[in-house]
Amino acid sequence: MYFQKKRCIAMLLAGGQGSRLKVLTEKTAKPAVPFGGKYRIIDFPLSNCVNSGIDTVGILTQYQPLELNEYIGNGQPWGLNKTHSCAQVLPPYERHDKKSGWYKGTANAIYQNIDFIDRFDPDYVIVLSGDHIYKMDYAAMVAYHEANGASCTIAVRDVPLEEASRFGILNTNPDNTIYEFEEKPKQPKSTNASMGIYVFTWSVLREALIADEDNPDSSNDFGKNIIPSLLNAGHKLMAYNFKGYWKDVGTIDSLWEANMDLLGKDPAFDIHGDEHTKIFARNNALPSSYIDETAKTVNCFIAEGSVVYGTVRHSVISTGCNIGKNAVVEDSVVMPGVVIESGAIVRHAILGENSRVCRNAVVGGAFGPKEKKKISVTSKGAVVAENTALLPGEML
Repeated sequence: MYFQKKRCIAMLLAGGQGSRLKVLTEKTAKPAVPFGGKYRIIDFPLSNCVNSGIDTVGILTQYQPLELNEYIGNGQPWGLNKTHSCAQVLPPYERHDKKSGWYKGTANAIYQNIDFIDRFDPDYVIVLSGDHIYKMDYAAMVAYHEANGASCTIAVRDVPLEEASRFGILNTNPDNTIYEFEEKPKQPKSTNASMGIYVFTWSVLREALIADEDNPDSSNDFGKNIIPSLLNAGHKLMAYNFKGYWKDVGTIDSLWEANMDLLGKDPAFDIHGDEHTKIFARNNALPSSYIDETAKTVNCFIAEGSVVYGTVRHSVISTGCNIGKNAVVEDSVVMPGVVIESGAIVRHAILGENSRVCRNAVVGGAFGPKEKKKISVTSKGAVVAENTALLPGEML
């Protein structure tokens, strides 16, 4: 079979368990978790690829892959099903050399798919994570990498010093060349946090992956092993400063915050954008939403296929939801197919897909501006029984 040579292809790491999202990822891979009313988390890096002119994407799946695989399909919603483009799902598989099995780390996942990458003979490979919410022009980053003659370019964002110890930190020279990488340092020397977005010259990365796999002491991880090895070998590594919105939605709090960032007259993250930054998604054809004349809606998203009779304030209501008469939803994320019956109250919560809050039940509650967030969460298909309460911070 003939494969057209590509200047750059993307490898999207989408196999993480997402354990910090707890009940939301018990049956669903983290990249397939709903976001923003009608999207899934993976829609954002996939759409960024398409908007950046990158039409070949390898999607590395592992944990709970069924729903994610079905969602991606042949890549048609993102325009990745054309003659010389593809969205290829790449699960672990058995190899003749026995260097196979479950992906042991981010670097090992790419190593196990060297043959897939070699088919396209790319000059560059961009490695992405499937659990971040942002819009980014990858083409500009690839051009920056090429112009600087780098072996690896890492996207970075400036973070507050008190948060820097949570990230991989890149220490750079005035010309943005990287001279040191620190993995979650207790006393960071800079605030240049790695976003986990890498552009590699493929010939360099290929060699580094093979050497890393042959090292029995390696964790097979980009941050812990590949990046330090390239620095130690004298390769030129560059930092690419990113100024736009970016959020790692790997925790309950961050997922809730990112959804709330969509709301308001001047939202922190403008999901609308223009034709060059559109977010594509696979969506079923649903009728327009119905909002009854008795309903009250203030500062909210209400996706298609929903029926609203109650009150919705500062919340994201996903596709196919039903909110009954005298129900109240505030400061919450309601995922697809949720039913909130008459008289129920939902505050500061995330309701998982197809869950149900029965009549006069209460989910969550308010917290003050100086209090620690306590987001109540229901799992996929969970039922909060009539006249019962799910307290702030509790999960069902």
